[in-house]
Amino acid sequence: MHARFVRSAAVAVAVTGALTWAPAASAQPSEPTPSASAAPAETPAPDAGSVEITTKDTAGDALPGAAFLLLDSAGQEAGRGKSDAQGKLTFPDLTPGIFRLKETASGSPLHEVVADQDVIVTPGATTRLTITDPFKVAKVLLQAKDDKSGKLLPGETVNIGTGDSTLLTLTTGAKGTASGELPVTSRKTQFWVKEIKAPAGYNLYKPSKTFTAGPGAPVTVTVTNAKTATIPPPTQKPTDRPTDKPSDKPSPSKPGKDEDVSVPSASGTPTADKTASSTAAPAPAGSLARTGADATPWLIGSAGVLIAAGGGALIAARRRRTDNSTDDGSSEG
Repeated sequence: MHARFVRSAAVAVAVTGALTWAPAASAQPSEPTPSASAAPAETPAPDAGSVEITTKDTAGDALPGAAFLLLDSAGQEAGRGKSDAQGKLTFPDLTPGIFRLKETASGSPLHEVVADQDVIVTPGATTRLTITDPFKVAKVLLQAKDDKSGKLLPGETVNIGTGDSTLLTLTTGAKGTASGELPVTSRKTQFWVKEIKAPAGYNLYKPSKTFTAGPGAPVTVTVTNAKTATIPPPTQKPTDRPTDKPSDKPSPSKPGKDEDVSVPSASGTPTADKTASSTAAPAPAGSLARTGADATPWLIGSAGVLIAAGGGALIAARRRRTDNSTDDGSSEG
């Protein structure tokens, strides 16, 4: 209650031998005093909300034991807990507002935790979230080797993937090895590896190889290469120029294009080759051609006949000369 004081003349009051000035005042109410029944009632608190979490992996299996921490807008802890056997966790009785959810552990050695995220809690409602924890990556070690000696080879490049997707490209270094990480979607994931560049001096390994990798587990992939076959260089370098240049100009040892080659006979008279061939007896029709060895007896016989005929002609000529001489002598006598 407010009071208004009216100041009057000062009155001296003796208190234990000292003078003290005290104002004389009278209180008058300035406004009516409200009754207790008219006091305003307190504003009722808003309805609380809740957050329900379901945890699983990329294969769809529930993840029990995943740990979460819930922070309010001021960064203060509003709740913490772990998922049950069905992968579920609930934060009840939360004041509506924005909260920050952190996963502190996946509860599995094969899975990673997800990034932090904001959660909005509304009055009288349950906010439901599904948290999917990814599998840990598989660690791959690539080796390139000589197929005979097993020597590690630098400079080999391969693609690694699954299905139609290429996930990783590796090139072996100076030690003939390379390493990388592969995302996996199950406890056992099959991958393929294909060589796209062979080491220097080696053939490309064309077929694709397959291997299986699990989350968080190391795996070694080896690709072997065969050496490129070497061809020895030729002893003589081939040229397009002929060694002997043909000439159309006739020479004593080489006739011209249109000249016949004559073969000297025993008497020194040149005889054409076609004359000798015309004297040979023709082969009878329907028989095989005769060779030079078969014609030899015929040639010998023909030569004998010619000699005999020549001798007879010579004798006849001498006889005619003798007869003419005798006739001439008789007529002179």
